[in-house]
Amino acid sequence: MIDFKNLAKKYNTPLYIYDFDGIEKNYTQLKEAFKARKSLICYAVKANSNLSVLKHLANLGSGADCVSIGEVKRAMKAGIPKYKIIFSGVGKRDEEIEEAILRDILMINIESEAEYHRIELIAAKLDKVARISIRVNPNIDAHTHPYISTGLNENKFGIDISKAKKLYILAKDSKYLEPVGIHFHIGSQLTDLKPIAEASEIVASMLKSLKVLGVDIRFFDVGGGIGIKYQDEKTIKLYDYAQSIFGALKGLDVSVICEPGRYIIGNNGYFLTTVLYEKSNNFKRFIVVDAGMNDLIRPALYKTYHKIEAVCSNNVNVSKCDVVGPVCESSDFFAKNIDLPILSHGDLLLIKSAGAYGFTMSSNYNSRGRACEVAIKDDMDMMIRKRESFEDMIRLEKEFL
Repeated sequence: MIDFKNLAKKYNTPLYIYDFDGIEKNYTQLKEAFKARKSLICYAVKANSNLSVLKHLANLGSGADCVSIGEVKRAMKAGIPKYKIIFSGVGKRDEEIEEAILRDILMINIESEAEYHRIELIAAKLDKVARISIRVNPNIDAHTHPYISTGLNENKFGIDISKAKKLYILAKDSKYLEPVGIHFHIGSQLTDLKPIAEASEIVASMLKSLKVLGVDIRFFDVGGGIGIKYQDEKTIKLYDYAQSIFGALKGLDVSVICEPGRYIIGNNGYFLTTVLYEKSNNFKRFIVVDAGMNDLIRPALYKTYHKIEAVCSNNVNVSKCDVVGPVCESSDFFAKNIDLPILSHGDLLLIKSAGAYGFTMSSNYNSRGRACEVAIKDDMDMMIRKRESFEDMIRLEKEFL
């Protein structure tokens, strides 16, 4: 049982708190679901890139799915071996591609024909062979929020199947490219197994045709996106998820790569904030807290739901309210029209399911320092990122004289 009141006294608020025991449990359950085949779990670093989180997962045997060279460096600094690191992302700068090749990571995911030729050119300049995979767009509707849907032709991600096939054939004969993987990812926060199974079948069928043509694909990367429970979502069972992928791969000798982020850490993260005061007008009750949209932007950006609870409140006088922050934007809210008891200055609110895309999407908007991060493991707490000071925020700035 996490003592949120004591943590607020010790570290102040706003405060991110991560349950490392829960992270280990979720990673282990996912690994167990894929044990029937050769597999690699590559944690999606973008979900939460704290070095202690990455180190904890590295110790469990995890790989890393990275979308910038900065994330590649974080993964390697945390102890994740280079042969378990994938570099994805739609737009990679030349220097990022070059460094990824020189660091000899497992593979670079290609997102366009232009990027294919750029990577080949850079590998030739370095006189190195770049291991690659191609992100195939199966044109499958993932039935998720449009901002996190990635598998349709209208999305910016991936390459259509016919063009991807031509690029694989070119890569097979390239002196500087080695095609080792095939990749797809249709979206995040997926709660319906059907589109995942359909995408697996489509991409597996393409893989079979590539094998016939002599393209030696060794890794079948299904991306991530397994949804979690924020409110009342019916989530996918891990066994069913793995079996739907195994069924598509029948007769194929490849290793399965899965790239979970939210599933591993989402529900194992909490965001703690202090009530500054309540205000009301003729139409609305507001609870104003010390955290803002710069700390946790998901409700403002996606209008997503996070369960919010009052910590240690005995007040039974409950009514509808909006929970809002101090940032000068009308979009600065964490919840609207939810039931909470009457609260006073200094009371605490706990925002749940905040482990993924919380701190990593935070900013210094309104010159607000980013929150402190704390890990809980074996009932012990440890600060894993100190609260950002004003001096931290302006350290890289220079006055124009």
